[in-house]
Amino acid sequence: MNTWQRRALYSAVSLGLLILGYAVVYDYGMTTFEGEPTTFLHALQVVVETFTTTGFGSDAGWTSPAMNVIVIVMDLTGVALIFLALPAIVFPLLEETFSTSAPTRADLDDHVVVCEYTPRGETLIEELERREIPYVVVESDRDRADDLHEDGVSVVYGDPESETTLERVNLDAARALVADSIDEANASIALAAGESGTRIIAFVEDTDAADYLTYAGADDVFSPRRLVGESLADKVTTAVSPELRDAVEISDEFEVAELTIRPGSDLAGVTIAESRITERTGAHVIGAWLRGAFVSPPGPDTRLDEHSLLLVAGQEEQLEALKRMTTAETRPYRRGNVVIAGRGEVGSTVDAAIAADGLESVVVDLADKPGVDIVGDATEEAVLKTAGLDDALAVVLALPDDTQTVFAALVIRELYPDIEILARAKETESVRKLYRAGADYVLALATVSGRMLASTILDEDVMDFDSQIEVLQTRCPNLAGRTLAEADVRARTGCTVVAVERDGDVFTDIGADFELRQDDEVIVVGTDEDVNRFTALAE
Repeated sequence: MNTWQRRALYSAVSLGLLILGYAVVYDYGMTTFEGEPTTFLHALQVVVETFTTTGFGSDAGWTSPAMNVIVIVMDLTGVALIFLALPAIVFPLLEETFSTSAPTRADLDDHVVVCEYTPRGETLIEELERREIPYVVVESDRDRADDLHEDGVSVVYGDPESETTLERVNLDAARALVADSIDEANASIALAAGESGTRIIAFVEDTDAADYLTYAGADDVFSPRRLVGESLADKVTTAVSPELRDAVEISDEFEVAELTIRPGSDLAGVTIAESRITERTGAHVIGAWLRGAFVSPPGPDTRLDEHSLLLVAGQEEQLEALKRMTTAETRPYRRGNVVIAGRGEVGSTVDAAIAADGLESVVVDLADKPGVDIVGDATEEAVLKTAGLDDALAVVLALPDDTQTVFAALVIRELYPDIEILARAKETESVRKLYRAGADYVLALATVSGRMLASTILDEDVMDFDSQIEVLQTRCPNLAGRTLAEADVRARTGCTVVAVERDGDVFTDIGADFELRQDDEVIVVGTDEDVNRFTALAE
């Protein structure tokens, strides 16, 4: 219940009790002092007429002093209520209803305070809205705050670094505060919120500043750019390694992994039915990314092409056998250079990670700074040739702007059709564009950040932040007593239940007749939207 609902409810209850009280007094006064008994309903009518200033009707002209005093007090009370109610309740309520300007305060309980509006905050807000968890965004830009308010976002205009602003959004009663501005501002926000006792979650762009945010009072400090960089590097090194890497362990003997189909491999150009993956390896195909579109499960006639990404589950040896099917036996694992476009936090993280695995890199950036090998535009053919894309193992696009990244993917795919392109997207809306432009693997910064926040704030066990799918372990009380066939999770949500944890044991060999219990925790995989639909269904 928001501020106006509570205030309106309290006011209505108080007014109703006051009117009933005056009706009792008026009824008593007419009988005792005027000698003219009346019904309680008539007394109630007179009190309502008094409070609304619509007149007294036939009762006007009282003769006893006591009755005149009662009526005078009623008159003054009615006038006072009008003058108090209009400015305190009615006027602000009308202003809030019809104004297009963002408010400057919000009275919420058990809510999430998001300081500044960003794409990663937008992802979190979508999660909160689906789960009906209250939130408020504190936005320091007046025009942006007004636009968000018009779009239906719960927002207040104010300085998130100000203790007064944080008091106006009832921070003391919030479940968490998310500081999502620049590093210096996030530190100031954490200091301003330090006395509230609310959990403070802060993002950091420069990982060297993480300790300062902790000193400022942040309980959790996240660096999603570094995590994205490490994930992109893992995809590169996985491509040159015959070993299974980067799998999510569900239990000691069961894992979920993403495997890319390489050109010339056994699976390139065949359908799911023709591949006979389960018969040959024992692993199960949960889903497949086909040029940016996630299909779960892929049908028997789904054709796999080079660079398709399979989402698979099984035991380690089964997944290793399947990985051998996704690679080309006639093409040895190359140890060529990796070209990295962009030397920001993501690019430098990729560079360090692949160097640790023994790979060499060539870094291209517009600015001449430490760690940059070639100064130039990664969308220009001459620069790409100088960087050695003719013989490169892969190219990682870690550019700061999504528009530049999309254009670079188009240029590189046109010039080098067979090269592996991995890209970082700042916003989730750019992911599909990058796949259409020719990228083989795209990871959105907002997606990683949103998962981090959701896992931390909602106390969910997200088992894998940095992939294109989400692996979540959660309770499912609404599905208790149903079999997996009756729950029909895949058809209703798009998610796949890969395992169930019960009393400390993990069951992975689960069929359609497996019945869920009240205390079970299910492990599901799917896209972020699919997982959100599942949590809404199960909890």
